[in-house]
Amino acid sequence: MIARQVSKMNQSYVDERRTAIHLLRSGRTPAEVAEALQRSPAWVYKWHDRFFEHGDWHDLNDRSRAPKHPSQKLLESVRQAICHARSELEAEANQPGKLSYIGAPAILERLGKWRTRPLPSLTSIERTLRVKGMTHPHKSKPTSEVIYPHLKPRQPHQLIQADIVTHYLPGGACVACFNAIDVVSRYPTGDQYASRRSQDAANFLIQAWQTLGIPDFTQVDNEGCFSGGFTHAGVLGKVLRLALWVGTQLVFSPVYHPESNASVERFHQDYNLNVWDKFELFSLKAVRQHSPGFFEAYRQSHHCEALVGRCPAQVHGEQPAFPLPADFELPKRLPLTEGRVHFMRRVTSDRMISLLNLDWEVPTAHPDQGVWATLEFTTQRAQLRIYDAAPDAEKRVCLAEYPFPIHEPVYPLREEFQRPILVETSWFDLAANFFHTVIKDQLPAWLSTML
Repeated sequence: MIARQVSKMNQSYVDERRTAIHLLRSGRTPAEVAEALQRSPAWVYKWHDRFFEHGDWHDLNDRSRAPKHPSQKLLESVRQAICHARSELEAEANQPGKLSYIGAPAILERLGKWRTRPLPSLTSIERTLRVKGMTHPHKSKPTSEVIYPHLKPRQPHQLIQADIVTHYLPGGACVACFNAIDVVSRYPTGDQYASRRSQDAANFLIQAWQTLGIPDFTQVDNEGCFSGGFTHAGVLGKVLRLALWVGTQLVFSPVYHPESNASVERFHQDYNLNVWDKFELFSLKAVRQHSPGFFEAYRQSHHCEALVGRCPAQVHGEQPAFPLPADFELPKRLPLTEGRVHFMRRVTSDRMISLLNLDWEVPTAHPDQGVWATLEFTTQRAQLRIYDAAPDAEKRVCLAEYPFPIHEPVYPLREEFQRPILVETSWFDLAANFFHTVIKDQLPAWLSTML
C-alpha cells in the first residue's frame, strides 16, 4: 500500500516537470512558469537545463542518489583472510603459551604478519566479522549508582593500579597473585606469593616500581595488606609509609568498588585466562615459572585497540621513566615522609566518610556522593582535606578540612627520590640561558638592568 502511494507521488512530480517544459516550449518565461506552478525560478531552471541538454523526456525522471564514486569495497580475498585469522586466533586462544586475544586489533596484527594487502581498517574487520556471524557480543553491566571522582591520566608513568587475585592449588594451598599495570601504556608486571601480608604487598610494589617506574600515583584497594588493617584508629601502615618514602602518591579505591580499579581488574581476567586456565599448576614454583612468559608476551602484543597499533612496551617507553633502583632495600623501620595519600570515598546517609579507621564529617556533601580525600604530610603537620573532585580536575571545591593526629616526626623526601627537573633543550632556550648567565654579566650596569 505504501509503495503504491510513493509510486503515485513520484509520477505526479514527473507530470509537473513535463508541464513546466510544455509551458517553456510554448513561449512562457521561467518566471511565469514558476508563478503558474507555485515553484521557485531555480526549480524551473533546473528542469529546463536537464531536459534541453539532450531533449529527452526520460531526463525528467528522478536520478539515482547513489554516490558516483562509491568507496572501495573490501576484496573477497581480504574478507577470507580476516575470517581465517579470526579462526586461527580462536584456536590458539586455548593453547598454553599463546595469548587469548581474538578482537579486531589482534586480527589486524596477524594480517600484517601475513602481508595481506590492502590492510583493512579495524571498522572493516569488525563489519566483516558481524556479517560472517563470528562476533561474541559483550553483555552490558549495570552502572554504579555512586559516581566517584577519579584521575584521568594522559601519559605513561602518571598512574599505575595494583591489586591481588587469589587462586588455590590442588590440595587447598592459596596463591596471592599481585598484578600491576600502567593505566595509559597498559604495561604490566606481577608476582606471586604464598600469602598476602603487608610485607608481601610492600615487596611487590618495590618490584612494580622497579619494573614500571615510580609513577605520580599508585592506586590500590582497601585490603588489609595495603591499608594497614582495620584494628587501630588512624593507622599508617607499611605500604602507605613506603609510598611516601619513594615519592609516589598512594590512592585508595572506594570500598567494594572494583570498577574504580578497572584497568588492573581487566588485566586479572587476561592473566587468569592465559596462565591459570591453560596450565596445570600444582605449586607456587609452577605459577612463578609460567607467569613471566605471559607478562612479556602481553607487553609485546598489539591486541589493545586503545594503543592504536602499538604494543604496551612501545607506549611505555615513549616517556622517560623514574625507576626505583634495583639495589633498593626496604628500611627496617619506615618513618613518615612528606607527601600525599588519597582516598576515594562515599558519603554515608549521615554525611560521614571513613578512612584509616576514623570517621570524618562532610556536612556540605550529599548522601551517596563520591568524594576525594587527601591526607597531606608536611614537616610541620598532617592535614586532611575532602574535595568534590580529583586533583587533576580543572575546578574543585574543598568540602571539609581537619588536622590529622600524628605522634611522630615527618621527614623531607630524600634526595634520591626527588624527580629530576626537565630542562628545555631547544636552541632558543639554550641561547637565552647563555645570554642571561654569561653575556648579561659583561654588559654595562645601566644596560643590563633593561634586559
